[in-house]
Amino acid sequence: MKQTLTAGDRPAQTEPARVRAGSPTAFLALVPYLLGFMPQSSLVVVGTEPPDGTVKVTLRYDLPDPADPGQAAEIAGHALAVIGSQHLTAVLAVGYGPEPLVQPLAQAFRDAIADAAAGGPGQSSTELELIDFLRVTDGRYWSYTCTNQACCPPDGTPFDVADRAEAAVMAGAGRQVLADRGELAASIAPLGGVAAESMRQATRRAERHLTQLLGRVGKSARLGAARQLIAAEGLVAVADLIAAYRAGGKYASDYQVAWLTVALKDIRVRDDAWARMDPRYPQAHLRLWTDVVRRAQPGHVAAPASLLAFVAWQAGNGALANVALDRALANDGGYSMALLLRQVISAGAPPSMARLPMTPEEVAACYELADDTDLDEYDDDSDDFEEEFDDFDDDDDYPDDGDRCPCGTSPGG
Repeated sequence: MKQTLTAGDRPAQTEPARVRAGSPTAFLALVPYLLGFMPQSSLVVVGTEPPDGTVKVTLRYDLPDPADPGQAAEIAGHALAVIGSQHLTAVLAVGYGPEPLVQPLAQAFRDAIADAAAGGPGQSSTELELIDFLRVTDGRYWSYTCTNQACCPPDGTPFDVADRAEAAVMAGAGRQVLADRGELAASIAPLGGVAAESMRQATRRAERHLTQLLGRVGKSARLGAARQLIAAEGLVAVADLIAAYRAGGKYASDYQVAWLTVALKDIRVRDDAWARMDPRYPQAHLRLWTDVVRRAQPGHVAAPASLLAFVAWQAGNGALANVALDRALANDGGYSMALLLRQVISAGAPPSMARLPMTPEEVAACYELADDTDLDEYDDDSDDFEEEFDDFDDDDDYPDDGDRCPCGTSPGG
């Protein structure tokens, strides 16, 4: 079940675009802006909030092909669970594709909503309104909820969203629409040609520098000293690049990016970068991690791609978050930060949940306790920072863990 999730409650510093969709055509004009790309062979599900029908969640699924009632029921169950977990009361859906692939999904949604309303043994009933379920193909739409042939003829209703006022409002608010999800993935794909070769050479130099740092420690020194050396230079690299991008600049050389990607394999450095993703600077952080991900060499992609996924989710761009996670997990299928983010985003967590559980100072204090650990931890995707972040709960937000340190200790203990 391939799924992309976005959500409408963007961080407070981002002014939301406000537009009313009073017709199927108006709704269809808005869908590409909610996703960030033109959907194809997709099911798009939108959850809205009373009293004014504000869009809070937008989900996209690949159409099962061939059609499969079991997969359709699974998709309907997942979508309605996400929408229900946010206490939303209404849902709209549109399938982009041929009738044989979309109809089973429409039936699955009707059945799931009816079952929720009836309530099962030991379950309370849930009222959820299916405002409409549309199918789109070849410039026409059909409704599975409207039986009035005067407005919804059997041959479909022609529509054109090119000049719709709703689309103009969204475009004027800075929302962009790419041709398809593939174009979105291409926007963070690895560079090729001369740029790629330059990054390969820069990464080799950065790896040699790492070897030199380890060599300075010597066999008789504490093993934790090696990690301190790596972290010291890595933390400076993180702070410098974040400051440059927030000031409107960018990286100064390929080597600067290469060293950052190498240093981010130290989890202390990655967690420091994560803790610095202040939601007041969404565009700067998106530019930063996009540049790093596109230039990162194999073996060094998982950390920056996971950080890109986090800031994309933080900015309300679930589609970008998911393609960034695809890149992270293609590089390292067991990378725990990426797996954690995929779990949380797929559970329907809105961008308002993407708060930072720790400050950079708190991260540093916790890792000081680990300075005597084995050198093997250098390339270990440990869960220090993630344990705190993983306290996300669908119903309870981040619990107040007070003074607990993410490395499992308490101050003074």
